[in-house]
This record gives sequence, structure tokens and C-alpha cells, in this order.
Amino acid sequence: MQHNEPSLTEGTIDLTKPNVARVYDYLLGGKDHFAVDRAAGDQIRKAMPGVQIGVEEQRAVLRRATRYLVGEAGLRQLLDIGTGLPTVNNVHDVAHSVDPGVRVTYVDNDPIVLSHARALLANDTATVVVGGDLRRPEELLDRAQLMDNLDLREPLGLILCGILHHIPDDDDPWAIVGELVAALPPGSHVFIQHLVDPGGSLSEELRGLGRGRYRHRDEIARFFTGLEMVEPGLVHVTDWRPDPDTPSLDYDPALLFAVAGLARKPA
Repeated sequence: MQHNEPSLTEGTIDLTKPNVARVYDYLLGGKDHFAVDRAAGDQIRKAMPGVQIGVEEQRAVLRRATRYLVGEAGLRQLLDIGTGLPTVNNVHDVAHSVDPGVRVTYVDNDPIVLSHARALLANDTATVVVGGDLRRPEELLDRAQLMDNLDLREPLGLILCGILHHIPDDDDPWAIVGELVAALPPGSHVFIQHLVDPGGSLSEELRGLGRGRYRHRDEIARFFTGLEMVEPGLVHVTDWRPDPDTPSLDYDPALLFAVAGLARKPA
């Protein structure tokens, strides 16, 4: 299959290294990726043939969590950090299908992601895209507030879907999440989807993307310290409030490699 390389401004992209967002786009059948990203994606497919269903179910659990945050928790602002390249049924699409007034702030540090997202959302006054790095949470929140789309006096939904496993232990992702949560008002919710080590992990494939690792369930649970878990707790993605058409956990081994949880910040 022939691929047309996405346009870019020379000097803004390192084409010698695969990028997580673009590899993910490739695995989902998108068009915004380069040869280095496709090579990394093919390496992952070789090691885990069912990776396609895995990434599709990551998107599906994100949609279910978004519906919960807006429809059941009643939140009117969402902050999605590490959003990745635009796909069908993005967070803002799902949120606005429940309540068109919900404000959605996307944050990413990849120039292709920012360019595509801003073009897509040019006429959406309730959704903004902010450049920022999860590893600098205070700076990230300041930028989001400057966009006048985020009010830290009101509860919000913080979405960290498929991003924390790309932050190595040396950068202390638990402290990063803790700093973000500390800045949120009571009643806010935190949704996390994370790759989990089920034993005999494929973490070498993740290292092929440059950074990140599969973590044990108890390590992932630490991200929710001080928060009240929403049922059913921290579970495999297909077990988190499944829809009628959600595949069962035994459908494919790839579904064993990710968990998701959502929790509320108490008063």
C-alpha cells in the first residue's frame, strides 16, 4: 500500500525517530505518519497480531468514559492531555453529543497533532487546542487557563488516555499526576488508560517507540491515590462499563494489555 507523507514545516519534525501519536494513527488506519512510524507499527503488529483490536478498544473506552463524565458526573469542562491525532468520535464529538455547551481543552506536544487539531476545530468555539508537555504540569495548566477555556474554580474531567505509560519512572509520573490532581477543584474526575504487564510483557516493543513501559496493576493504581474510584474500579478496558457490542476479554490476547479506571476527587 502506498502512503503519502503528511506535510510539515522543515525542521519541526525528527523523522529519524517514531512518534507515539503517529504510530497510533498508523495502527488505527489513519494517514498522518511517516516511514519510521510505520516500521515501528509493523514491529508491534508482528509481536502482537491483535494490536488493532487493542487500539480500537482504547478509543472505545475513552468514548464511554467521556459519556460518563458529561452525562453522569455532570461535568461541563474536560481537559484531555496527550490527545493524539484527530480521529472519528473524538472527545469533543462525544461530549457535545451529550451537551453541546461542554468546553473541551486538548493538550499535546506534537506539531503535527497541533496543526491537524487546530485546523479541524477552527470553527468550534467550545473546543481549543493547547501546546504543552505533561512533564511540566504547572506550565501546562497555565497555558490552558490562558486560552480562557479552563476554569479551575469549577470541577472538570482530566483525561490521561494512553499517555502515562510513555512517561518513564525517572520522570516520576506519579508526582506529575499528583500535581495535576492537587490543582483540580473537588468534584473533578480523573480518567486513566494505561498499558499493564500481564506477565511475560512485550515492553521491548514499547521501548521501540523511544520511551515508556508496561506497568503492574499496583503501580497504575498509585495514580489514583487520594481519589474515590468509580465502579467498576481499575479493570481491563473492555470491562470498564462495556457497551452491548464491546468484545469480551477473551476475544483477543491483546485486550489483556491495557486497563482503565476513573476516580473522583473528594471534598
